Amino acid sequence: MRFNRVLVPSLGALMIGVAWMVGNFGGSSAAHAAEALPKPQKDLSAAKPGETRTAIFAGGCFWCTEGAFLQFKGVTAVLSGYAGDTRENATYDKVCSHLTKHAEAIKITYDPTVVTYAQLLQIFFLAHDPTTLDRQGNDEGHQYRSAIFYQSDEEKQVAEAYIKQLNDAKAFPSKIVTTLEPLNGFYPAEAYHQNFVALNPNQGYVRACALPKMAKVREAYKDWLKIGDEKK
Repeated sequence: MRFNRVLVPSLGALMIGVAWMVGNFGGSSAAHAAEALPKPQKDLSAAKPGETRTAIFAGGCFWCTEGAFLQFKGVTAVLSGYAGDTRENATYDKVCSHLTKHAEAIKITYDPTVVTYAQLLQIFFLAHDPTTLDRQGNDEGHQYRSAIFYQSDEEKQVAEAYIKQLNDAKAFPSKIVTTLEPLNGFYPAEAYHQNFVALNPNQGYVRACALPKMAKVREAYKDWLKIGDEKK
């Protein structure tokens, strides 16, 4: 299914978005509407003074995940883009037409002395449904897969351990299908996709899909919010 979220009229997008919410929040993520997930037992090694790190996650529509992570302390930037295939075919039209192996992904730049990789994983797994294969609600296709693009063996090990921890704890009614894929490149999406929620707060899909996801993680991890985000 290809749902061109930019071109759908507001009312139509809202109706589709409501159906998306029913599908997504009525599924395996419903049990965690505002409940924090277990703390990961593993994390990356301590950061060096002044070090900045990045994390690459894919959890469905990048508008939603970008907006979710921008709320938290220590996250200095979030860039929407594509990962999982080559630079040459990393365009929205090709990705949405299922002509590539990309996922809609985000590149999170963060201060590891303020927010850790383990905390980012907690936000990531709560912000989307990691138990549906190649799908988030009505957004269907390989580009909407749940994936972690690791940049080191240590990142892979931490993510792998947390997936096992969540599965063992039966944190979700169904098994997590999130893939762990080596990062071979991250390619920024077109300019109109960047900071989309903040620039288009009344767009139908944003109101129906992105804002509820943002509220969900905001409620679960209140202590990690940037100052001023608590009352949104």
